[in-house]
Amino acid sequence: MKILKRILIVIVAFVALILIVALFVKGEFDIQRSVVINKPKNEVYDYIKYLKNQNEYSKWAKMDPNMKTEFRGTDGTVGFVSAWESQADSVGKGEQEIKGIEPGKRIDYEIRFIKPFAAVAPAYMALDSTGVSQTKVTWNFHEKMPYPMNIMCLFMDIEKMIGADLQTGLNNLKAILEKQ
Repeated sequence: MKILKRILIVIVAFVALILIVALFVKGEFDIQRSVVINKPKNEVYDYIKYLKNQNEYSKWAKMDPNMKTEFRGTDGTVGFVSAWESQADSVGKGEQEIKGIEPGKRIDYEIRFIKPFAAVAPAYMALDSTGVSQTKVTWNFHEKMPYPMNIMCLFMDIEKMIGADLQTGLNNLKAILEKQ
C-alpha cells in the first residue's frame, strides 16, 4: 500500500509540474511568409481571391489527392466556405471561410479545424506592389495553442513547421502565376 501511495504522489507531482511549466510556454504565434511574384497586383489578386484556387498551390491541399472537398456559397466573396476531409488522415477535417475582403489588397480567412483536434485559426493573404509587374504576397496564419496543450510547443517548432508549409504554398503560387 505504501508503494502505491508513493507512485500516486509521483504521478500527481509529475502532472502538476507539467501544468506549471505550461503556464510559461508561449502558445500564440503569428506565422508569416512572403514571396514576390513577377505579375501585376491585379492579376495576382484575381487568382488568390478564389478560395478554390488554394487547392492548386497549398501544400496541405496536395497532401491527400483523394481528399473530399465541399464548397458553399459564391467563391471570391465573404461567406464562401471550402471544406475538406482527408481520406488518409494526412490533413484531417475542417473548413475555411472568407471572412473579409479588401479588393486588390487583402483577403481574411477563418480556418476551422475539426479533426484531428478542434481549433480555430484566423489567416490572411495580403498583396503589395513592389514594382510595375511585381507583387509581394504575404500569407499569415495565427495559431493559438490553448493551455495546457501549449506544452507541446516545447517539443515541436510550430512556427517553423507551419511557416515551411506556407512558404511551399507561396512558392507553388509563384510558379503557377509566373507560368501563365
